[in-house]
Amino acid sequence: MAGISHDRRGAGTPIVLVHGIGSRWQCFEPILDQLAEQHETIAVDLPGFGASPLVDGVRPGPRGYADWLAGWLADNDIDRPHLVGSSMGGGIGLELGRRGIASGVTAFSPVGFWGTPGLRWTQAMLTGIRSAAVVAEPVMGRMLGHRAGRGVLLGSLFGHPTQVSPDSARADVAALAAATAFPAARKDFGNYHLSVDDDPGSLPDIAVTVAWGTRDVVLIHRTQSARARAALPFARHLDLAGCGHLPFNDDPVTCARVVLADAATRKEA
Repeated sequence: MAGISHDRRGAGTPIVLVHGIGSRWQCFEPILDQLAEQHETIAVDLPGFGASPLVDGVRPGPRGYADWLAGWLADNDIDRPHLVGSSMGGGIGLELGRRGIASGVTAFSPVGFWGTPGLRWTQAMLTGIRSAAVVAEPVMGRMLGHRAGRGVLLGSLFGHPTQVSPDSARADVAALAAATAFPAARKDFGNYHLSVDDDPGSLPDIAVTVAWGTRDVVLIHRTQSARARAALPFARHLDLAGCGHLPFNDDPVTCARVVLADAATRKEA
């Protein structure tokens, strides 16, 4: 499918990385080179996010994007990759694992393990962050040039926001403000709930890890990670100490090590 922005590097069995709502493939840059030393590594911008345009017929949201990504992988000859997902991307990865399309899944703070209060909190927080980006992007850009400004503006997303570079922070804010699929994906979260009563499909037969930053305040670590443990008892569950909702800048060494360990357990169909 022409026009889909993605980064493809390395060689070996494939790892595909999928970002969350309002984000872009560059959120994985802190770990991409480490993964690419052992695997072909593909990080993709979902339609309507990053530099990818909206695609006719794609319904933004975890299941709609899983439908689209399954086709995109086939079109690009990427067979049974290990799926790495962040936030909404974690839900997409779990869905592709359930369908038997992924050989394994590493989900960082995946969506779906919320009750109604948690869902409303997440939707409101994400909307507030995006609204600020849309209205005050120039002001935010100047503030992000300063360590203290990054600490204030990025503290809800990162456990160690000052570790994010000013240029990366400005590009992330610009991408969030320009994300055309954001409203539809945010609304679709209300249709996406994962619980102990759901059919896990192929997930018990593959390597699945759910990793959660202990400082995650977007998808609250204490409550939502507990729901994930109950719904996916066969998975490996990890707490990433001191990490926020986007842990790749906070602790790239640990994040890469978790993904590589999961990918090493790949099972062929």
